[in-house]
Amino acid sequence: MSIDDIGLLGALKGKMGWLSQRQKLVAQNVANASTPGFKPRDLKQMDFAGMMKGQAEQTGLGLSLTSSGHMNIEGAGTFAPKSVVTPDSETTMDGNSVVLEEQMLKMAESRMQYEAAIGFYQKSLGLLRMAAKPPGR
Repeated sequence: MSIDDIGLLGALKGKMGWLSQRQKLVAQNVANASTPGFKPRDLKQMDFAGMMKGQAEQTGLGLSLTSSGHMNIEGAGTFAPKSVVTPDSETTMDGNSVVLEEQMLKMAESRMQYEAAIGFYQKSLGLLRMAAKPPGR
């Protein structure tokens, strides 16, 4: 069993990957802040409902209800981030719509979310280590 098979850790790893890709796009936007006609890009937000529906379509397998107490969910899936054009609030005369202040806010937001995800990941690993220790040690 891999550590990624644990749901929470797999979700945190996915979130950190998404945030890493977002940082790369924001850096590209900043690098092209003076390129005529450049439109900034960002990643689509992670959509949990979309992930849930995508699994049945992707694999052809759906969830099955084995107990009357189970929730009726049509499927679960994975999230593949997609880059979309997201013009900022201003466009210059040359058609460039990158606003550095807005890009810096996106970068700071991504960094804070990444640091929080790392903290959750480390705490979860610590709990696993503690649970794996023999009693009395």
